[in-house]
Amino acid sequence: MIMIKSHWVTRRSVGILLILLALGATSHRAAAQGATVRLTVDYGDGVIKTIAALPWSKGSTVLDVMTAAKTHPHGIDFKFTGSGASAFLTQIDDVVNEGGGTDKKNWQFWVNTTYADKGFGVYEVQALDVVFWRSMTYQGK
Repeated sequence: MIMIKSHWVTRRSVGILLILLALGATSHRAAAQGATVRLTVDYGDGVIKTIAALPWSKGSTVLDVMTAAKTHPHGIDFKFTGSGASAFLTQIDDVVNEGGGTDKKNWQFWVNTTYADKGFGVYEVQALDVVFWRSMTYQGK
């Protein structure tokens, strides 16, 4: 028996506690390994596509989510220029950015309900996040 703060604890109860802690850590890792994110694309013409259960891992970016969506049976295709922080989305499926001007539609994205404050090549997502792209005229954040 081990004495801890004037309470007697048996080796068996310490062993059981350690096993339970190990099982908890294992189930937490398993949950993280099976974690997913969702992608929703609003084409701006009345059509919205949602792809659920895209794989997530620590350090995944919006670009990683988009790339995973390409392999989905009813996935998306997209084009972009640059890389990393300068990656710039130019097209999703057949909807292309229209360029500058207040009346021109271009792709913009949010993660959950937060308007993106950095490029999609570096914007990291968390498990269960929702990435939302919309083709629209710029109306501010």
